[in-house]
Amino acid sequence: MEISFLSILALGFVLGIKHAIEPDHVIAVSTIASQSKKLWRSSLSGVFWGIGHTATLLIVCLILIFMKGEIPEKWAMSLEFLVGIMLVYLGITTILSLKNIHLHQHKHDGEEHKQAHEYEGQHKHNHQLKNVSYFKSMLIGLVHGLAGSGAMVLLTMSTANSAWEGAIYILIFGAGTVIGMLFFTTIIGIPFVFSAKKLSLNKILTQIIGVISTVFGFYYMYNLGVTEGLFKLWIQ
Repeated sequence: MEISFLSILALGFVLGIKHAIEPDHVIAVSTIASQSKKLWRSSLSGVFWGIGHTATLLIVCLILIFMKGEIPEKWAMSLEFLVGIMLVYLGITTILSLKNIHLHQHKHDGEEHKQAHEYEGQHKHNHQLKNVSYFKSMLIGLVHGLAGSGAMVLLTMSTANSAWEGAIYILIFGAGTVIGMLFFTTIIGIPFVFSAKKLSLNKILTQIIGVISTVFGFYYMYNLGVTEGLFKLWIQ
């Protein structure tokens, strides 16, 4: 393997880390991290996002490289538009999830305590819900991978001389996104973990994440549809 290609791989790793912290990526995974009460679970949500993102990029990009084709601009922008829809959905569901929480008081050893519970048998199905959140993180990564596959094909074809070099580059890039998202979901998860026992503060933080995701999602769709002309491309 040539030294020049090793340098390209190193650059790909750094670009992967940078790619992970793009606003739409961080906001989307934040909606998952906000539901976690353990820091390691927040961190794992970032890892599963990276796995889904890398898997999609690898499959789609290699198919297009072998076929020596590329995603038409209209379809590439449509996949980006799908990210906006997903952000709005994640934001709204994050806000609505707060309605499933109620606060009741009980007495223990003569003192009054407050305790938060969730409906629909969270305690009974806690392990199942954790699995669902990780699967959800992977789906989010999958959608982001689809949306970024067009640009990734162009980047890979400009740096790799063969399909196997392209595959290695995408995997290294993917490793960078996993590490980058692992780091940032850990940071994002800290305030939610520390506020887990302070219901009112935790709800405020969760609402903020939900609103940010919803507003940014609408802005993302507007920017693509109107500013960048996606709607005109479909009308033509």
